[in-house]
Amino acid sequence: MIRKIGVPLAAIVIFLILWELLVWANGWPNYKMASPSDLWPAFWQYRELFLIQGWETLWRTVVGLGLAVIVGILLGMVMGFSRTMREALYPLLVGFNAIPKATVVPIIALMFVGQHDLNTILIAFMISFFPIAVSVSIGLSTLEPEYRDILRSLGASNLTIFWKIALPKTLPEFFGALKVSVTLAFIGTNLMEIVSPHGRGLGALFDSGKTNADFPLMFAVLLALAALGIALYYVVVFLERTFAGWAERPEH
Repeated sequence: MIRKIGVPLAAIVIFLILWELLVWANGWPNYKMASPSDLWPAFWQYRELFLIQGWETLWRTVVGLGLAVIVGILLGMVMGFSRTMREALYPLLVGFNAIPKATVVPIIALMFVGQHDLNTILIAFMISFFPIAVSVSIGLSTLEPEYRDILRSLGASNLTIFWKIALPKTLPEFFGALKVSVTLAFIGTNLMEIVSPHGRGLGALFDSGKTNADFPLMFAVLLALAALGIALYYVVVFLERTFAGWAERPEH
């Protein structure tokens, strides 16, 4: 436990020290490149805004991610159990995922003018559901056919097969994809907040810092986003160890 907490913390501290040394060695002023020592004053000065806007970003990201989990699992089930649907949907999903979401943001903003919560949640969902759908699909499509045949001969439906056999088997892949989707969901949320600003979320705070050339504030926002992403990542890690801990290899 100490190693699992201490090693990541040590890595973060080393990263911050190297960052500080880089700025110091190059003699960069804080209007050109902020250093870690510049960030705490920015956090303290705008502490209320960080709390308010951080919550705005977090809840929209979590809702978008939750939507991505539901839709991703459903799509993964459809593609995993049907080869025809897999061959039909994969090109569409790959093509959709290849479109830069920064180009989709203005379209969504124009389609749902003034509905800022919906816009942001939609982008977070659209950018994060793909890895989940693919991981579930692969997990189900590689399920041993003998299990399906036996359960079907006993009268089990596809839903029962998924719940009893396929879901436990796909959990490691699912949580692996969910870890990726967590970071993607934050990217989607902040894309909407920055590209199509509506004065809410950490993206709005970043935009304010950019307008005023306030580098410490801009980097403080980036650090806050990283902290939220790490926190949500470890929530997923906790859930993974709770529901799929059996898949973790013991250390020697």
